[in-house]
Amino acid sequence: MTFSELGVPKDLNKGLKEMGIIVPTKIQEQAIPVLIKNKIDFIGKAQTGTGKTAAFGIPLLLDIDTNKEEVQALILAPTRELGQQIAKQLFKYTKYTDKIFTESVYGGEKIERQIARLKRPTHIIVATPGRLIDLMERKSVDISKIKTVVMDEADEMLSMGFKKDLTTILSKTKGNRNIWLFSATIPGSLSEIIDSYVDKKAVRISVDRNETVNKGIDHNFVVVEEANKLDTLTYFLKSHKGQRGIIFTKTKVAARTLSKQLIAKNYNTGLLEGDMTQKDRDKVMRAFKKETLQFLVSTDVAARGIDVADLAFVVHYQLPDQIEYYTHRSGRTARAGKTGLSLALIVRKELRVIRDLEKELNINFSQVR
Repeated sequence: MTFSELGVPKDLNKGLKEMGIIVPTKIQEQAIPVLIKNKIDFIGKAQTGTGKTAAFGIPLLLDIDTNKEEVQALILAPTRELGQQIAKQLFKYTKYTDKIFTESVYGGEKIERQIARLKRPTHIIVATPGRLIDLMERKSVDISKIKTVVMDEADEMLSMGFKKDLTTILSKTKGNRNIWLFSATIPGSLSEIIDSYVDKKAVRISVDRNETVNKGIDHNFVVVEEANKLDTLTYFLKSHKGQRGIIFTKTKVAARTLSKQLIAKNYNTGLLEGDMTQKDRDKVMRAFKKETLQFLVSTDVAARGIDVADLAFVVHYQLPDQIEYYTHRSGRTARAGKTGLSLALIVRKELRVIRDLEKELNINFSQVR
């Protein structure tokens, strides 16, 4: 299939082609025609890294009336990074179309600055839930005329404690609007929101897990004693001199400890974890993107929305609790048609987890000895 066959007009297609988006992914193929043609509620179940931004972004842009200077769509995202990334993508898609104005709002930046920006014509707001509530309380944003609410990474928003904010926002947009919900998983707490706010006749699409793992990734594992993990990691980093990558841990404490250990061994390493201030996160991400930092130690939630080109590898210093997180982590490498390496450092009893990942995700791991 091509984007033209899905119903995407030439001017928008031209912007996509320039970004190297030429062949639709499974979720795009299934969501775009449905959302372009119908005014419906929609639930899309697909992993991170499957092209969800274009799946909802293209139909959303096509529905904006540029003659009206009012907020017509709202996109909710769990993190500032993901919100900024979505806004940036929408801007790039519309290079050759009528001017559509998107504003990204989030915590960690002065609210006055965002209020000033929202006074300009704005068609789409991309927001983290907490900051949107703050702006609503200050009467600085009007979501009464919104036609579409998109919830991206909905399960992640709930796991980060945004349930109350989400229900407040959704209850304020009741009426003649559609909800498009995208999520990697549908936990019980999300089912409650779906039952309360999403139309019973909503179209539901689920993209199979084993179609979501990037084929350009080489999956490896090495069995080590817990006490030897750090030495194994530093040996690996030495042998990949000049290459860049992300090292994942399961907990904030482990991330902090590991980044300190690597810095002490003179590795050019940055840290990304959920308790950091937004200013510190931004500083680390700028340094990593500018390549003044070679490695990044990160937790799963902190890595949401990270999109850095040319990462050669990811290392799972600790395996994640959820299969979806493995897909999300490994998908940070081998982007835009390139190849990459995903290496898991495991203790012997975790071999069964590797076998589960192979079975669930339809991938093959090679053991490094």
